[in-house]
Amino acid sequence: MDRPVSQSLAQLIAWGRVGIGLTAVAVPAVMSRPWIGGAADHPTARLLARAMGGRDLVLGIGTLRALAVSDEEARPWVALGGVADLVDALATVLAFGHLPRRGRWGILAATAGAAVLSTRVAVSLDNPAPYGHAGTPARRGAA
Repeated sequence: MDRPVSQSLAQLIAWGRVGIGLTAVAVPAVMSRPWIGGAADHPTARLLARAMGGRDLVLGIGTLRALAVSDEEARPWVALGGVADLVDALATVLAFGHLPRRGRWGILAATAGAAVLSTRVAVSLDNPAPYGHAGTPARRGAA
């Protein structure tokens, strides 16, 4: 994956986290209903959805701030977002049989997919491409 694509994907992931986080904090049942069904309206479920929303909001803002500094600064933020998504995917697997049939596969696909994408983007963020933009080998030490 080349650097401009990695940077664009990192920004897209970060803005997605900000949007998901804000939505979960403001209207938690909207974000949690596909995951846990009718239980999303329970006050404790709203509490947990807001807490997870706060996590995603912070990860998104942190990633955007870090991207403004450098790829190297952003790499751990993107990677840690991937770890958070992996934990979400594992939690979904552990509760899979108790989750609403309608949404569980979509949630599992979204969380696992986000974990893989975030990890892939993080790995490629500060790794210079082996070839320059014109397809010629990049010089050592060239930025």
